[in-house]
Amino acid sequence: MKKKKTKLLIGDILGCTGMFIVYIIPFLFILLNALKDRKGANKLSLSLPDTFHWENFLEVIKVRDFQVLTAFRNSALITFFSVALLVVAGAMAGYVIQRRKDRKIKMVNNLFMVGLMLPPAVLPTIWLLQNLHIYKSFFSIVMLEAVINLPFTIMLYRGYISTIPQELEEAGYIDGCNRFEIFSRIVFPLLKPINATVIILNAIYIFNDFTTPLYFYPGTDNVTIVLTLYNFIGQFQSSYNLLFADVIIIIIPMLILFIIFNKRIVNGMVAGAVKG
Repeated sequence: MKKKKTKLLIGDILGCTGMFIVYIIPFLFILLNALKDRKGANKLSLSLPDTFHWENFLEVIKVRDFQVLTAFRNSALITFFSVALLVVAGAMAGYVIQRRKDRKIKMVNNLFMVGLMLPPAVLPTIWLLQNLHIYKSFFSIVMLEAVINLPFTIMLYRGYISTIPQELEEAGYIDGCNRFEIFSRIVFPLLKPINATVIILNAIYIFNDFTTPLYFYPGTDNVTIVLTLYNFIGQFQSSYNLLFADVIIIIIPMLILFIIFNKRIVNGMVAGAVKG
């Protein structure tokens, strides 16, 4: 018994140490350099600043006529509509794929699972969007963010829906409900835990996405919050103090969201892990 407790204690210590090295130290590095002047931050050291320059955050907000605020608005709108589309489409697709077992549905499921492994093709996608005359449009970036995250979302919904007894749906059929009414009135209200997981995970990913807006949504008016980092990096000089201050501004909202809803994320992902 003592050996078991000792092993658990060693495991806890190693886990906490690993978390400190992987997460806490990088965050402290970014925060400390965000509070230095330009010369001190360019040394990229983990030392304390001689003077705490809190005005760096205000300067970041003022850059290019408050571009950070515009970027926040763009990122928030893209995230909201993309996540809303993912919840609706992912829940419906996950329900159909889980409940139907015919060959066509298995092929569709395999096609979605391939999407988990293959990265988006940049040039063919740009060519397609240009020919559809929706390149650089808000509609196209929302659809792309939703499509990129749809396979993972469907996988989460499939696992959770497998835990819902089919007897509830059979009772709905007896009461005269059609397939859509069964999903909307019986199944979907039971998906609240996994809905929370899907919303939070996808919101964090889409809000912090760098490559998709860079390639498919260029333009000064279309800038997203992560792309504002380019304001402080140049070919001949860089302001690392402002760069790190911008990083802090970017990560704080999603970090708070993740901390608050961390338990719901875990519950939603674990719920579909064991059927029965």
